[in-house]
Amino acid sequence: MLTQKTKDIVKATAPVLAQHGYDIIKCFYKRMFEAHPELKNVFNMAHQERGEQQQALARAVYAYAENIEDPSSLMAVLNNIANKHASLGVKPEQYPIVGEHLLAAIKEILGSAATEEIISAWAQAYGNLADVLMGMESALYESSAGQAGGWTGWRSFVVREKRPESGVITSFILEPVDGKPVANFKPGQYTSIAVNVPALGLQQIRQYSLSDMPNGRTYRISVKREGGGTQPPGHVSNLLHDHVNVGDEVKLATPYGSFHIDVNATSPIVLISGGVGLTPMISMLKTALQAPPRKVVFAHGARNSAVHAMRDKLREAAKTYENFELIVFYDQPLPEDVQGRDYDHAGLVDARLIEKSILIPDADYYICGPIPFMRMQHDALKDLGVHESRIHYEVFGPDLFAE
Repeated sequence: MLTQKTKDIVKATAPVLAQHGYDIIKCFYKRMFEAHPELKNVFNMAHQERGEQQQALARAVYAYAENIEDPSSLMAVLNNIANKHASLGVKPEQYPIVGEHLLAAIKEILGSAATEEIISAWAQAYGNLADVLMGMESALYESSAGQAGGWTGWRSFVVREKRPESGVITSFILEPVDGKPVANFKPGQYTSIAVNVPALGLQQIRQYSLSDMPNGRTYRISVKREGGGTQPPGHVSNLLHDHVNVGDEVKLATPYGSFHIDVNATSPIVLISGGVGLTPMISMLKTALQAPPRKVVFAHGARNSAVHAMRDKLREAAKTYENFELIVFYDQPLPEDVQGRDYDHAGLVDARLIEKSILIPDADYYICGPIPFMRMQHDALKDLGVHESRIHYEVFGPDLFAE
């Protein structure tokens, strides 16, 4: 338990750390990777290159300090972190390493302003946070290993099918090499895939949503090719697209993630996605349409038909199931899209434009896509009177607390 004095010191020094947050976290990662280069195999080095992890962790430190009097207000966020850590295989012995170099970075950047009293208070606060996360992660590991078809650590899978879904998205059907069953998952969850990236000389781990309903035998992930224009190429996504083929082996973690539907509920759901954000929605949709079927409205936004993954299957499902309504937005429709009217609305997904379809009593709302897209949809739903407790979302890349 943290003393009130410790909490007061952390809160009082939080603005100073926030002011120097990016420099502190940049220094932290530099020190830690120099001392423990093996950890580069765990961290997303693309996010390191772009500075995204540094910014996310800096914001996280400040948010934790701001809420230190009532950490329970952060439990939803901590649950997301614990799931992410479990999917990466984070171990208890790695927490002291992070703590050591984080505190050393604070001292290095703040200099004499970082007194022993301040460092001691932050050390206690970090230790308290680490204990909470380690407890949550231990429970996740135990649950994963204990279920039918479950495991801990990495398990070898073979690519049984590689299927293009659009001009930029490809699905991979993955089957365990040992031929044994795989753990079921909650529709919306993800798995981590670990591959060696020759360009970096490192193993890299990425999370991909499971894009089919559970079947106990295989997993399907649908991967977008990243990069192009001014964006650097995605180390893992492009490797999967260009070099991982049928018959190749990859390593997977057990499914994790707190973004999922309640499979026991019967209330309506509204799915709102942009781009590759549709992948977890497909799993949710297919599950929700099974008996007893639920009312589902799915609003999806893409540039045009060329990059709209699983377009035909979604259209067919909308014709087949009376309780399923599909609404498609294209913000850069192709001439053939316009001619065939292969979409419902031009422009970005606009909740106000389709409020008659999506404002359903007792519905839960699930949002997935780029962060600006999700912010826009979240705010629009709130403006339309949807209660915060019914809005759920998934963040790709570093979240507020993500490391």
